Amino acid sequence: MSLDDIRLLRDAFGCFMTGVTVVTTVAEDGTPIGFTANSFSSVSLDPPLLLVSVSNRSASLDHFTRGRGFAVNILSEGQKALSNTFARPSEDRFDGIDWSAGPYGAPVLSGASAWFDCSLERAIEAGDHTILLGRVEGFEAGTAPGLGYYRGAYMTPAITALSAEAGPRVVITAIIENEGRVYMTDDGTGGIQLPEIRVDRSGARAALSKLIAETGTTAEPGLVYAIYDDNGRGLQFIAHLCPARDTRCTRGAFVSLDETALGDVTDPAQHSMLARFAAEYRMGNFGQYAGSHEAGDILSFARG
Repeated sequence: MSLDDIRLLRDAFGCFMTGVTVVTTVAEDGTPIGFTANSFSSVSLDPPLLLVSVSNRSASLDHFTRGRGFAVNILSEGQKALSNTFARPSEDRFDGIDWSAGPYGAPVLSGASAWFDCSLERAIEAGDHTILLGRVEGFEAGTAPGLGYYRGAYMTPAITALSAEAGPRVVITAIIENEGRVYMTDDGTGGIQLPEIRVDRSGARAALSKLIAETGTTAEPGLVYAIYDDNGRGLQFIAHLCPARDTRCTRGAFVSLDETALGDVTDPAQHSMLARFAAEYRMGNFGQYAGSHEAGDILSFARG
């Protein structure tokens, strides 16, 4: 891949990271296979790597771990029915579906917002899931808005914008991570906290980019790790998990999330979220939290 390709790949990862996807491959006999996944994650830009996870209970697991590769199709806002089709048990989920083989051979769905066709770099057992690490061999990002999924309902850019106008004030926070260490700042009371920024008219993505720039870290905007409401303050928090290439920063510091560090986190919601992150990092299997600052649900990033 050229540097221009890598830049486009970075932009596509950033734009579609929290979208609804269909992960596909082909069986040994050439039969197309796929399942709906709530999200996937970028791992590296050089070389270009991404990952998805498949439940060990999935009937299609062996096809993905023994195949030569897989594709991640980011669905567009008009493909809710397609998402439901690949989420339900079926002998032939591709019946009546328009698709073609990608550059590396995995099924690419027509009308998707973007797709990544990958060779299988490695399959990693991780608890009750298997992580598929893929090297991007080809990709394409279109102009169709992506389809999202939040609190049991599909979301589109238009719906999200209306919700933001009618809903609580939104605060972006970032879990900027490097090899298990997380970037923290002084909370002004002798404790530590994650960096935060209020979303203004420029939007959530611009706010996240500004927040990362202010930290002086080498982090990239990443996937949504948690969404929760603080009803007492009328705020909604969106926490992004942002990988950093190293621990350089202009203020604050990267800390290991041991008991001492967690004890210095004074905000109860951040404390709970970081304790979960530390546990999930040790297991190598992450989930997405949605709820309030007191209670909610954790969804696997991908399911088979």
